This record gives sequence, structure tokens and C-alpha cells, in this order.
Amino acid sequence: MESTPHINPTGEFAKTFLMPGDPKRSAYIASKFLENPILVNDVRGVQGYTGTYKGHKVSVMASGMGIPSMAIYSYELFKIYDVDNIIRIGTSGANRSDIKLQDVILSESSFSLSTFAKLFDGFEGNELEASKKLNKKIEDVAKEKNINIKKGRIITSDVFNPYCDDEDKYFDNYPKGLDTLASEMESFALFYMAKKFNKHATCLLTVVDSPYDDRIISSEDRERALDDMILLALEAAIKED
Repeated sequence: MESTPHINPTGEFAKTFLMPGDPKRSAYIASKFLENPILVNDVRGVQGYTGTYKGHKVSVMASGMGIPSMAIYSYELFKIYDVDNIIRIGTSGANRSDIKLQDVILSESSFSLSTFAKLFDGFEGNELEASKKLNKKIEDVAKEKNINIKKGRIITSDVFNPYCDDEDKYFDNYPKGLDTLASEMESFALFYMAKKFNKHATCLLTVVDSPYDDRIISSEDRERALDDMILLALEAAIKED
């Protein structure tokens, strides 16, 4: 299999990928949920595994943090390795008071002020849709498994806004009245590459912080919420069309 600057496969890739941001989470998913996982990429420590889930081949690999990192990996997976589907699974911060800690969010679209797509090939838009096909599978599985999800628009930001000097003014930069459920830092790039190469991509997020709730989630509760999201993504990944 062809090698790229960021991926050097030592085994087969599945047509469907789960993509967390954290390489350690890739290893966690592979060891806990996949049968016979094999490490197939470890360039720059970005671990990728291929295994089976209920008899279906699935790959999981990290994207790293931020739009540029996600853009590189999703470009190579879609274009060079002919991957068909990528489900991003990550964490997020709430943008509304009704979005609670540990909620699972399914992104219907991502809004971003990033100049990434314009610099890449002149794309002028600020919003990109997730795959309706993948979202339908996730919604169907959520209903079957009685997992509550919240659907809507998210923000993909170049800024980790809790670090802003005045976080209260962060959202003043966005269009007035823009309704978003949560913020994260990768999905706009993923959706853009999926659109460019006529592939499918979506994003599931677990809410781990909120300006409306100063509680700290225990490590056990965080793991439980993330596991629900991971299982939802895996079940959707193997669901027949």
C-alpha cells in the first residue's frame, strides 16, 4: 500500500474509520472494542488500528488537534487510501445552557470562521453539512439502543475559547443569532474534505465542559459517556445501507 508523509500502512485499512483526536484514545478503542486489532500506522505517534467489530472490519486512527491536522489526515485517507466514511468522535464544550455535561451531540453541520478552505482552493463558505447518510444510521442506532442524542449545528474553531482573555466576548465575533450546540476544533476540515472527494463524514461529540456548569466530571463518568458515543459510532459504522 502506498505511503504518504503522514501515514505508512503496515496492514489493511477498512472503508470506514472512527477518528478521535487523541492517539491514546485510538489505542483505547482498539483494545476495548475491536476484535484482533492490529497496529497499522504509527507515524508521528498517530496510532491507527484495524480490527473487526461484530465481524465487520473497522479502522480507528487519531486526527490530532485542530483543522490543519484533521485536514491532512482526512485528505490522505479519502484521496490516497480510498476510505469511504469517517466518523469523528470527540469532546466539546457547550454553547447553550440546555446542552448538559455528558450529552452526546450529532453534528448536522459545522460553522467556522477559519480561512482554511479558502486558502486550500478558494471555498468561500462558512458552513458545511455532515453526511445525511451517516447521520441517518447514527439516529437509527440511537433509537434502537435508547441513547439520547442532540442534533444541530456546531462551531469548529481555531481557538480553544476558554483560553481567550475575555471568553464572554468570544462569540461576539460570530454572526448575531447564530444558533450552535457546541464548539470543537476539527469537524469543518473533515466535512470539507468529504465534500471535495464525494465521501461521507460526520461528527459525534461528548460534552465535557460548559460555561453554564462549573462541575468537574469524574474520570469514571467521562469514560462512561465516551463509551456510549464510541459504541454508537461503531454500531452505525457496521449498519447496512
